[in-house]
Amino acid sequence: MKKYFIFAIAVLMVASLVLTGCKGEKDIDDSWEKIQEKGELVMGLDDSFPPMGFREDGEIVGFDVDVAKEVCSRLGIELKLQPINWDNKMHELNSGNIDCIWNGFTINEERKKEVLFTEPYMNNRQVLVVLADSEYQTIDDLKGKKIGLQAESSAADALNSAEDFRDSVEVFEFDDNMNALMDLEVGGVDAVLMDEVVANYNIAQKGKGYRVLDQELAHEEYGIGFRKKDKALMEKIQQTLEEMAEDGTLEQISIKWFDEDLTTIGK
Repeated sequence: MKKYFIFAIAVLMVASLVLTGCKGEKDIDDSWEKIQEKGELVMGLDDSFPPMGFREDGEIVGFDVDVAKEVCSRLGIELKLQPINWDNKMHELNSGNIDCIWNGFTINEERKKEVLFTEPYMNNRQVLVVLADSEYQTIDDLKGKKIGLQAESSAADALNSAEDFRDSVEVFEFDDNMNALMDLEVGGVDAVLMDEVVANYNIAQKGKGYRVLDQELAHEEYGIGFRKKDKALMEKIQQTLEEMAEDGTLEQISIKWFDEDLTTIGK
């Protein structure tokens, strides 16, 4: 009986060690090492989201693209730009098709439940864009009107949070902001709810075609999104962004695209 008892204790100890070892292996975060091994970072983005990421003469360009290129250059890896359907961004990330979501990706409490974010690198507002010669001056003026926005975007989240306004308008969803603005031009909708940085860039490019109402529907911050378990990779990107902020590189890229420094890291 004594021998059996000692044998049972030994078996339990071995099993405990095995389970502890397995748990230790499972808890190891090798996300940065995996990126180093394959030599590239796959960046998921909406390629119709100027000026953060969009196509120009067949090439994907933009503020986020320039920043990501510099980050990867400093880390000694290649950047692979992977356009995605924004509706499916979480599936693309969690399935491993992309390594991060980096394209004016708004940080909010709901997304934090399933995404690991860097610190915010830029502020943004959700604003309403109308035609320059329209009669609309305030949010209240648009009650009972048609509002366009990008499906599954932070604009949709902002609208859902503003229940009184949401319940007073007719909402039309589009694949991207550019299609929404085109519908605004032809009178399909009365206003488009979208990111202020995107709205201002389009107004600057187009001239006097659009106008942004002074009131905002929501204040936001942009961050880079990673899988929850990829903390080592996130921290490596965050550290590099902080170095770029300190030496003025982030400011230079921002001035290139916005004529001013809109970045928030280190400030």
